[in-house]
Amino acid sequence: MQRIALGARPDWRDKARAAGFAFTEMYGEIYWEEAEAYQFSLRQIDDDLLGPSTELHAMCREAADRIIRSEELMARLAIPSEHWDLVAGSWHAREPELYGRFDLAYDGRGPAKMLEYNADTPTALYETAAFQWDWLEDQMGRGVLPPDADQFNRVHEALVERFQKILPPGTDIHFGAWMEHVEDHATVEQLAYAARDAGHVAWPVHTGSIGISDRGQFTDEESRVIGTLFLLYPWEDMLRDDFGRAIAGSGCRMIEPAWKAVVSNKGLLPVLWRMFEGHPNLLPAFFEDELGSGEPLVARSADVLGRAHVRKPLFSREGCSVRIVEEGEVTEVAEDKRYDGNPMIVQAYHPLPVFDGNRPVLGTWIIGETCEGLCIREDSTRISSDMSRFKPHYITD
Repeated sequence: MQRIALGARPDWRDKARAAGFAFTEMYGEIYWEEAEAYQFSLRQIDDDLLGPSTELHAMCREAADRIIRSEELMARLAIPSEHWDLVAGSWHAREPELYGRFDLAYDGRGPAKMLEYNADTPTALYETAAFQWDWLEDQMGRGVLPPDADQFNRVHEALVERFQKILPPGTDIHFGAWMEHVEDHATVEQLAYAARDAGHVAWPVHTGSIGISDRGQFTDEESRVIGTLFLLYPWEDMLRDDFGRAIAGSGCRMIEPAWKAVVSNKGLLPVLWRMFEGHPNLLPAFFEDELGSGEPLVARSADVLGRAHVRKPLFSREGCSVRIVEEGEVTEVAEDKRYDGNPMIVQAYHPLPVFDGNRPVLGTWIIGETCEGLCIREDSTRISSDMSRFKPHYITD
């Protein structure tokens, strides 16, 4: 794994505009940055990222089963009790999942360490599946990369296959997001593109315009009944508002299913460590109130946690309200503190590798139940945020 200066394509901005990639810069800062790219060997991809990520996903499903069968753990993860039956019912009915993204710390030597699982509403999908692939083809065509270069990126193809597997041919699917947010809009557009390639009918819908009919069914702006809905809206929020209370009686098939609420929750991390203590791709993690309990499991990790740990809310996104604690002192704090009021977990701190002052976090994409692609976001700080830069990657041997 290396960070290689290849130089940006001279016409990349024109290509981004032509493709509708409207958020290459956000809030006055660069987001897509292709002057450098990360290079991997095929062995690193297969042995250190693809295989372990698929295994981690299977472990997360085992953890989901344990959580859903335990009222104590459901309460620990702050799943509202009035929705326990909805969550459990979706799991026991084996409602299929669509996609997710692990965030990993990896320096090229391994093993990769799981930082968290963005199992519900992960973005960075368009730039991973489409624009990153276009970059690879252009760089090979220009002779910047060898003609046999590759990229770990079956994301679009795998999404098409997944939509074909989980829904009958010709299904009407509504894809909802807060469309004024360009990154969210791009995410649902990429998913809708895959759904159409899979033979389904895709309808866009603005989240705020979804209504409820006299029969309790969800409807779109044209009063069409919504029978299948992908909604880029986190389950932790849905389970706390009026929309969530209407789901059970709506007859609507939700993508993602309600059980994703337990694997998109940072409380998953302590459960994973309790179930798979010592797994090479996991970091010790506990609910904050477990520290100092004297329990053998906690005591075995006391030294590593005492040296450095990360304090994370159960519900947080883009690094918000994360703190790094070293030798008992807070040494780095996320600028955005909107989730400070949430219950917390602690996870052993694992430093990100540093390339020319930049710290990459690797995102491995799970489509269905297997790992199908890679994206990379880097930042100069130790806590990634929504403005961490997207960097393309390629594979050579």
